[in-house]
Formats: sequence, C-alpha cells, structure tokens
Amino acid sequence: MSSSSSRKPLLICAGVALASVAFGIVSWQATAPGDTPAKPSSTSSAGPAAGAGNSELLKLARRESGDKLAVGRADAPVVLIEYSDFKCGYCGKFARDTEPELMKKYVEDGTLRIEWRNFPIFGADSEAAAKAAWAAGQQDRFAAFHTAAYAEGSKEKGFGQARLVELARQAGVPDLERFEKDMAGEPAAEALRKDQEEGYRIGVSSTPSFLVGGRPIAGAQPLDAFESAIAEAKAEAKAQAEAPGAAKR
Repeated sequence: MSSSSSRKPLLICAGVALASVAFGIVSWQATAPGDTPAKPSSTSSAGPAAGAGNSELLKLARRESGDKLAVGRADAPVVLIEYSDFKCGYCGKFARDTEPELMKKYVEDGTLRIEWRNFPIFGADSEAAAKAAWAAGQQDRFAAFHTAAYAEGSKEKGFGQARLVELARQAGVPDLERFEKDMAGEPAAEALRKDQEEGYRIGVSSTPSFLVGGRPIAGAQPLDAFESAIAEAKAEAKAQAEAPGAAKR
C-alpha cells in the first residue's frame, strides 16, 4: 500500500471502530454493541485522564439557539454531537433504540442537547439524504425527517429524489417545493461540507460516532454507555460552574 493511499480514511459503518483524533490527545475506541464499552484513552502525557472530556472537542459544540439540526437547550450542561449517515445500519439502530431514550430522560429535563452532524460516507445516495435532512430542517422538520429516514426498512428503499420527497411528506414538511429547492441549493452543500470537514478534522472515520461532553464514543453502543458518559460530563460541568472565578454561561 502506498503512503498516500494509507492516509485515506477508512469509511465503514460498524459497531467496532478505532479512529485517531487529529488533536493528538484522545483516541476513539469502541467494542461491538453489547460488549463493555471502552473508555477514551490518552495518547499524550499532556492529555486528559481516561473518561475526562477533551477541552478542544468540547469547543465543537455549537450551542446556537437557532440550530435547525439540534434539539435541547443551548445552555444544557452536556452536549452530544452525533456524526451519522442515513444509509448506515448501526446509525439506524441507535436512532430507533437509544436516541429516543436519551431524548426522554435527558433532553426533556434540560440536561442534554443533541447536535447532529451529517457525515455521509456511502456515496451519492448518502449525500442526497443528508442534504434532504438539512432541507427538512429549514422548515423545522429535521428531527421528524431523521425519524422517518431511520425507520425500520427505510434505507432498503433507497434515497432517490422521489423517495426523499416522500420522506419529507411523512415528516410533515409543509412546503415540498421549497424543500426540493433547498435540497438542491448551494447552502445545503455548504452545510454538508462544514459537517464533513469537522468530522474528518477530528478523526471520525466511521458511523455512528459521537462526542458526549468531549468524550469520543464510536459505534452504536448500549444505552448505559451513553448514560455513564452523560453522568460524568454533567458532573464535570457542575464542578467547573462552581469553581471560583468560573464564567457564567
């Protein structure tokens, strides 16, 4: 294998993944779903202890009140960033089995904010679905589109133009003509590039991948892996907020 080809990201959708974070501080490591999840490990003596949030990764939380691809309070103590692909089976598993529980338990009480990043890795259909999701978001229907696109058996039907319009209809997008125009426009492409560049910059190479309070989690891990990460991140946020001289959010 040539040195140039060895640098190309390995694009996979699986429950087992290992990716290096470009900041050179934390590695992303996960076991297959159902196994005991591995914790982030330090790759530098200057890095944080295992389990601690990485300050550089924490800064990736956008916390924009008008973010169409986010749910939860902008000032929530914990932000979960999700990098996913609508053609990824494990992303669908997380969306159906785990995400609703996190919404119910943590988003609704103000503990957690979820920010989605479109990270298509399976070609043209993946990119089209990502742009369609963004377009649905412009009419405040991203979460509903997300649910429809990740429904059991949905990805097997493909993501051609007619199918994407049908998913938008299922999601309750009110203006389908605007939806199609937004989906094909440059702002959708630019938003997608922004999410992809962010993911590649920090070493994301598989979907789904997550940051929970700056903690990398790779793969569709069981619910308790996310609950543990959220609890730790919440405790850290509380400690930082109570530290002398801490800035108020």
